[in-house]
Amino acid sequence: MDDGIPCDNLDGEPAQMIEELHSGDEAANGDESSWGMDCSTVIKVKTLHISSPILAAKSPFFYKLFSNGMRESEQRNVTLRINASEEAALMELLNFMYSNTLSCSTALSLLDVLMAADKFEVASCMRYCSRLLRNLPMTPESALLYLELPSSVLMAEAVQPLTDAAKQYLAVRYKDITKYQDEVMALPLAGVEAILCSDDLQVASEDAVYDFILKWARAQYSRLDERREVLGARLARYIRFPFMTCRKLKKVLTCNDFDHEVACKLVLEALFFKAEAPHRQRIIAADESASSNRRFFIERAYKYRPVKVVEFDCPRQQCVVYLDLKREECTNLFPSGRVYSQAFHLGGQGFFLSAHCNMDQQSSFHCFGLFLGMQEKGSVSFAVDYEFAARSKPTEEFVSKYKGNYTFTGGKAVGYRNLFAIPWTSFMAEDSLYFINGVLHLRAELTIRP
Repeated sequence: MDDGIPCDNLDGEPAQMIEELHSGDEAANGDESSWGMDCSTVIKVKTLHISSPILAAKSPFFYKLFSNGMRESEQRNVTLRINASEEAALMELLNFMYSNTLSCSTALSLLDVLMAADKFEVASCMRYCSRLLRNLPMTPESALLYLELPSSVLMAEAVQPLTDAAKQYLAVRYKDITKYQDEVMALPLAGVEAILCSDDLQVASEDAVYDFILKWARAQYSRLDERREVLGARLARYIRFPFMTCRKLKKVLTCNDFDHEVACKLVLEALFFKAEAPHRQRIIAADESASSNRRFFIERAYKYRPVKVVEFDCPRQQCVVYLDLKREECTNLFPSGRVYSQAFHLGGQGFFLSAHCNMDQQSSFHCFGLFLGMQEKGSVSFAVDYEFAARSKPTEEFVSKYKGNYTFTGGKAVGYRNLFAIPWTSFMAEDSLYFINGVLHLRAELTIRP
């Protein structure tokens, strides 16, 4: 716990420390409780007998105080002037410097001690308080307080683990921003940033993230110049523009809330990334030096999973759709979950894939199902031949699993409840044939029947 401050020039004899407490009514500009301030209303004076080498060893502040003021003059007392509200925290701090323990245990009292430790440069106590606070149950209110600490203290590195824990707490609590939209809309900027940096944000698509950020900024910053500054300098880095649809990227270019030059740069960077070959996209995403904010190129766990589509017009209208699901995503489907793909088009009609955890045809066990649906509702009739396939070990080639044909009408879906003809436990097992490096690779071929 020792902070390693040299104390060779300090003798071991006891010294007096006179603690003057004042009301704080005359306080000015945040520096009112520094040890040497001139205060006009002293309400209490305490004399404490302390060991100057012990305090100097723990704190650069006390080392300088004792070595500069007492060594030459042989003075045996120094005076600290603090606000009355800081007395309890200072006494706890002094006790810690002797015993490496604290008697307080509530979040607010530990925060008071932490701030006192920062003021008097006792980094070991700051780290101790930070660890105790991380072990206490966190609330949205306390997490927001912890996020403000780096800008409130001099030794920000000592509270960084606590700040990181607060960010993680907010990201997990509000990962479904649509469920807690009212609460999230009321959060300050630091809280919103903590949520948006998460890869596990549960949103339909990155378009939804963009829409939410725009809505929050308009609610929090009524002045256009302030809103543009916050969006451009703080929030744009959390929008993963390469994973937005081209339709939404067009709207970014014409959005007045963004500075036009900033919007053009963001959209161009996104479009260049989209145009890259898949292996180049992976290299860019993995290369931390590729961008000042690497998360810009990292895909979230969207509710509507991205697909890759190859389309053919001749000799028949046909498309081949590739959908990848991570093992964790499949795990989260049990016992009755669903995950949907983003929409794709064939013959002017919108389609989607949906992966399910459901019961088999006889309702005897859970299994993995895959379905094909058509978006548009109405009287449109559409005859389609379809085939589902999946990569399988040991060859890692696509193996056909199900073929069929169906005449779609709007809003209908068709598929197979047990695509792999095995129970869910076998499908998810460590030796499963269908997860290659933790990813399930699915393919659907659709052909319009003549």
